[in-house]
Amino acid sequence: MSDTEVPWNASVLIVNDAGEYLLHLRDHIPGIWEPGAWSLLGGGRTPGDRSLEETARRELMEEAGLDLPVLEPFQVEHATGADGLTVSIQVFAGRWNGDPDALRLTEGVMLRWFAPEIMPRLRMSPSTLDLVRRHVAQRSGAQATTDRGTVPNVIGVHLYLENEHGAVLLGLRHPDCAYAGRTWHFLAGHCERESAITGVVREAREEGGLLIRPEDVELVHVVHMSNGPGRQPRMQMIFRARSWEGEPEVREPDKCLAWRWWDPRDLPDNVVPYTRTAIEGIRAGRLYTEMGWV
Repeated sequence: MSDTEVPWNASVLIVNDAGEYLLHLRDHIPGIWEPGAWSLLGGGRTPGDRSLEETARRELMEEAGLDLPVLEPFQVEHATGADGLTVSIQVFAGRWNGDPDALRLTEGVMLRWFAPEIMPRLRMSPSTLDLVRRHVAQRSGAQATTDRGTVPNVIGVHLYLENEHGAVLLGLRHPDCAYAGRTWHFLAGHCERESAITGVVREAREEGGLLIRPEDVELVHVVHMSNGPGRQPRMQMIFRARSWEGEPEVREPDKCLAWRWWDPRDLPDNVVPYTRTAIEGIRAGRLYTEMGWV
């Protein structure tokens, strides 16, 4: 086995539930690997690393303050730099659904989510693009197999608030946010390693500056959504808070530009479709709606 076949470097394919990949824009400095290009987070093994997975985890933490619960080996990649040097890289795969701007980036320019179909328009090495495409194909094959059996659902938690006039609180999504830009939506987020009620209480504080006690929260509607073949189904849980402390404020301006109270009978045209459906269901006294299922 030649030196180029023995991995001494590690990188990580990080994908979110929307199928987007986290890419790292490298500094445009001559002499470094892939200067000024979009690439994966990772780096070389140091004498203190007991394994290449430890290398990958150390690089994620050092470069971005990122700690993923699970890293799975994907494959060994043979990458050639601009100087003609070929190195072997152990590529791992991990899942994350966070905000790149919230990470502590210590190297490079920025981190961003990109859908695979956008990547051919980016400055990135052909080998990295091909690597992403192979991972997409593998995930699609796994999804097709899973479609015949049990399919994990993404759980979303949403806050339904009514003021003393019966108006409903909605937020205007930032144009560049990953989901539903320029539309009005509930205060919402993904349920992480926590109960659904804990998640909606956390999101209310982080996103809107509202303090809610768990005992003041009740489930008022569920929308079970299918977004099409090969897409992960979503269970959208909408909770009402009977009381809260504070006034809505923009705490995450990269996701939400403004909060506004809307008459539920006169919602704006640009409301997220399932948000409108959930409000209609709540007003009608229905607990459950299905959308997108054939």
